[in-house]
Amino acid sequence: MGRFAGVMGEPGTKEVFNLADLEAAGGIHTGRRHILTMLVENKPGVLARVAGLFSRRGFNIDTLAVGPTDDPMLSRMTLTLDGALHPIDQVTKQLHKLVNVIKIRDLEPAEAVARELALFKVAADSETRGQVMQFAEIFRGNVIDVSKRSITIEVTGTDDKIEAFEQVIRPFGLIEMVRTGEIAISRGRSAT
Repeated sequence: MGRFAGVMGEPGTKEVFNLADLEAAGGIHTGRRHILTMLVENKPGVLARVAGLFSRRGFNIDTLAVGPTDDPMLSRMTLTLDGALHPIDQVTKQLHKLVNVIKIRDLEPAEAVARELALFKVAADSETRGQVMQFAEIFRGNVIDVSKRSITIEVTGTDDKIEAFEQVIRPFGLIEMVRTGEIAISRGRSAT
């Protein structure tokens, strides 16, 4: 059953599932994780120019999500990357020079709400289906497709939650996984 077999317990038991242990087993970043949100003009080629700027400076973009805003003339890009390998300031200055970039924010992870959507197609026969569905429930996932040999589960949450679910479900037989990449927004200001 993989490295989390001891955490999972026997089928049908009421053992407590320790999500913190699974989250601790997630990816390790070498420094401050940057969440950049950019408001850009909704025009062809803007994504290529932004991605090219990062590529030319040796940055690896961890995730990239692009979508419409309330203004059809603008799109929002959300990029996550590890800023320890290269200073991020130089790239943000270059991004400001791109004509199609309207606004850039480097969100502090503690001051942002970030979520990602992932779809997992997991091998599940009549013997394992109950366990797979139990894990989906623990992670507040939604079963969106069921066949004789597999279950497709939708999980929404933080990057750590998605990775923890992947770790716990992989021993059953992960057939396919699709992740959107994180989207983020700054937290609301508290009333003082």
